[in-house]
Amino acid sequence: MTKKLKVGILFGGKSAEHEISLISARNVIEAIDRDRFDVVLIGIDKAGRWFQSDDAEQLLIKGKELPALKAASEGVALVPESNGEITDLTTKDISGTVDVVFPILHGTCGEDGTVQGLLKLADVPFVGAGVLGSSVGMDKDTMKRLLRDAGLPIADFITVHWNDEIPRYDDAVAKLGAPLFIKPANLGSSVGIAKAHDEKEYVAAVQDAFRYDTKIIIEEFIEGREIECAVLGNEDPKCSVPGEVVPHHEFYSYEAKYLDENGAGLEIPAKLDAATTKKVQEIAVKTFKVLSCEGMARVDFFLTPDNRLIVNELNTIPGFTRISMYPLLWQKSGLTYAGLIDRLVELAEARFEREKRLRTDFNGLG
Repeated sequence: MTKKLKVGILFGGKSAEHEISLISARNVIEAIDRDRFDVVLIGIDKAGRWFQSDDAEQLLIKGKELPALKAASEGVALVPESNGEITDLTTKDISGTVDVVFPILHGTCGEDGTVQGLLKLADVPFVGAGVLGSSVGMDKDTMKRLLRDAGLPIADFITVHWNDEIPRYDDAVAKLGAPLFIKPANLGSSVGIAKAHDEKEYVAAVQDAFRYDTKIIIEEFIEGREIECAVLGNEDPKCSVPGEVVPHHEFYSYEAKYLDENGAGLEIPAKLDAATTKKVQEIAVKTFKVLSCEGMARVDFFLTPDNRLIVNELNTIPGFTRISMYPLLWQKSGLTYAGLIDRLVELAEARFEREKRLRTDFNGLG
């Protein structure tokens, strides 16, 4: 009998997207193939403390609208060169092991390369993009610069750091047009994002965005359909059929995504002609490669009335809830939710074995 892999599901996190991570984690825990994998649950609370549990219900408490993470008394950690051993911080004993980690973490301190770096130091395979891909995929400013330099179409934008002089509303409109979108550079799930139609809304939006990050972007408004495409793979990534988000709010806000069950409609596959579908898929794969991604990502586009495709952003750990676009796109492309998890674990192991073959010493040119 083949030994089952121990998959560490890592969720929660010190992020404004904490609750969304819990929803995604619950769905992965329910769907993962228990004949192939043993599940080890590791929750991270909002203070950044790690806890282990054998029972999903002890960590994931369903609330009125969003779940909460039930803290345990014993903290745990993965330490450098631990090869997947989990250390109890109170007793210093080994409380368990994992063969591969599936980070289901959205936002800062989880999707931005920080956890990925820790997992590399711990010498354990992990699902999704590595340190570089995670970092540039998270930072909208850096992402847009890389895509622009690669010749991929993006919306025009202005970057503002916390200690910069804030552009006057009239100056921003003169450069980008109106209305304007204001976004924290390092956050997702539409947290801290606002659409500003006038100076009063603009000032409030800038102040709010700086509550979540020390760098924000001011972006031109692109009128168009919201098209999304899922990408899966390492060196030879494949893409799903495209889908379309039809917001019932002014834009695809946090509330529309997670709190209002009627906040948006999803059209999968999107009603696109063959040429546009092919172009979406080609640009999605190129975006994935340009940003040094591995494992998985969702690439989001705007399709303008004159049929131009604009890359909005890429998400290296897309939502994994039952109604999230990423798993739904793959289901419509012939890959089940459980099959998607299997494939992601396989890709994590393949990258780990590839990197293990790299030399870490130097003893001459021979």
